[in-house]
Amino acid sequence: MITCPKCSKENQDHYKFCLGCGAELPRDAAPKPFAPRTPPHGMKAVPAQRPAAAPAAAQAPAPASVAVHSVPRPAPAPAPEPAPAPAPAPVAVAAPAPAPASAGGDVSCPQCGHVNSPNFKFCASCGLPLGKAAAAPAPAPAAAPAAAAANPVRLTVLRADGTEAGSYDVPAGNTTVGRDMGGIFGGDNYLSPQHATLSRKGAKVFVKDVGTTNGTYLKLKREAPEPLAAGQMFRIGQEILRFESLATQPAVDGVEHMGSPSAGYVGRIAMVTGRDLTGNAYPLPETGVHIGRERGHILFPEDGYVSGLHCSLTKQGDGGVVLTDLGSSNGTFVRIDDERELHDGDVLLMGQQLFRVNM
Repeated sequence: MITCPKCSKENQDHYKFCLGCGAELPRDAAPKPFAPRTPPHGMKAVPAQRPAAAPAAAQAPAPASVAVHSVPRPAPAPAPEPAPAPAPAPVAVAAPAPAPASAGGDVSCPQCGHVNSPNFKFCASCGLPLGKAAAAPAPAPAAAPAAAAANPVRLTVLRADGTEAGSYDVPAGNTTVGRDMGGIFGGDNYLSPQHATLSRKGAKVFVKDVGTTNGTYLKLKREAPEPLAAGQMFRIGQEILRFESLATQPAVDGVEHMGSPSAGYVGRIAMVTGRDLTGNAYPLPETGVHIGRERGHILFPEDGYVSGLHCSLTKQGDGGVVLTDLGSSNGTFVRIDDERELHDGDVLLMGQQLFRVNM
């Protein structure tokens, strides 16, 4: 073993550079361990020193100088000046093909090809810092800016537990997605053959339903009020609801129309049970309503996908009505009737699948 004079780390006899600090290991240090070992063998060490007395011959000026010259020659040999010469070869680091090949854990030196343990900081053969060799592939990020310039948009399918089940990269321009495309869109009978159009306009992305049977829904952000238009539908759990405003008719000569809505109500919430069919309807007072499975004014106790307190509808100062998700587990979704801009992290409900938008 060769002990590094700089950091005292023990290295194998054939190593040229210290694995701990990268310092060059002394070549003449290899024989020295053998010199101390020979003395313990006994008197034989004495004759071994006699050749050392050969320097006595060095008393003769000429031989001494020759001996001195012979000693420095081996000294430069261990100091492999050629090793620094390969050091410029990091230019060849541009071909770090060996580095990727070391995916198994071991690290291949891009300069000499020697295979090193993953915890080595320097190559055991040529001393090249392995950290720099690993950083050499950094030129690859040049491709990253290109990808950033492309501004990719991806739809990722989310399972019921929130894990990913596949993705689709949205190309530039206008793209219509639906069941006919197959892939992540195939196999869902609630998804129309041509369901929604995704449009990329510069750095912005828009979605528009193409008049499908089951519609395209956008998940609301928590505690972010969403204005509702008359006739607009929204979904909580398995319930599809529609907001219907109550238009007041002016009295004629002080006479109110029969069947006129009672004062204090701004609309009603109707359950959608089929195409153009509604079930129960609930009045929407000016004070607003809360909807949930256990708490609120409108309850759906049989729907396990509805949270205890799910969402609320309230009247605004301008007379409009807004829908707000109250931190539900499965979210509140509003149906998109017109073109709608999408943002990173938005979630779309199309058919029976959830699609997360990544930009």
